[in-house]
Amino acid sequence: MSAADDSTPITSLEYPPATTKEDFAAHLRAVREKIAAAAERAGRDPGEVRLLPVSKTVPEERIRNAVAAGCHQLGENKVQEAKRKSENLADLDIAWSVIGHLQTNKAKDVAVFASEFQALDSLHVAEALDRRLQAAGRSLDVLVQVNTSHEEQKYGLAPSDVPAFLKQLPAFETLHVKGFMTLALFTEDTGKVRACFKVLRGLRDQLRDTDPDLIGPGELSMGMSGDYEVAIEEGSTCVRVGQAIFGARNLPDSYYWPADRPAGEA
Repeated sequence: MSAADDSTPITSLEYPPATTKEDFAAHLRAVREKIAAAAERAGRDPGEVRLLPVSKTVPEERIRNAVAAGCHQLGENKVQEAKRKSENLADLDIAWSVIGHLQTNKAKDVAVFASEFQALDSLHVAEALDRRLQAAGRSLDVLVQVNTSHEEQKYGLAPSDVPAFLKQLPAFETLHVKGFMTLALFTEDTGKVRACFKVLRGLRDQLRDTDPDLIGPGELSMGMSGDYEVAIEEGSTCVRVGQAIFGARNLPDSYYWPADRPAGEA
């Protein structure tokens, strides 16, 4: 089992491509059935789990068919790609979620088109977004990214740093904190993947007891195509599913989740 949406090479047989409206409808139905089954195993209501289809690398003509099949909220990692798609598909009913690391110089773009940002882990980014959102007369739902796998190459705050970070966010009035996001270990070891999700749920539950106003509804965005069923069993309220809906991608995971974090990048 892969802990990320495309961290391990995936065969097209495992995730066949969807091109037509009918293809997407079938893939969405299959994913939703698995979401329901995982929720049932955990004694949860499937309605508590939001499905966020991830359309990175997917051409716009295919996205149109996906929207026709029912995908009205889409996640993108790269701001430039998301901005282009939001402009070219402006005639469609789509809410765009930015789910990848954000550099401060891209905050102006996110402030224009995004309805949600799931990777907040820096006060510099919070300040840049707030300034741009105020100028645009908009607000933005945000999830704080937490590095639950303790990997140096990954973005996100250490769990121990989260409470202090949250206490500073009310200063940014345009940002509405909704909860947390994480990427589990990229491994076939389900136990290690599950442990990452348990860390995030535990952090959320702890803050609900001590500072509930800081985390809003306390959403947990965790789980991708390879591990979303485990994530739901551990309490996920949002699963970010790309390949299981759109099909396998040609670009390697490193294109979207760089192994090396550039020094000084905000």
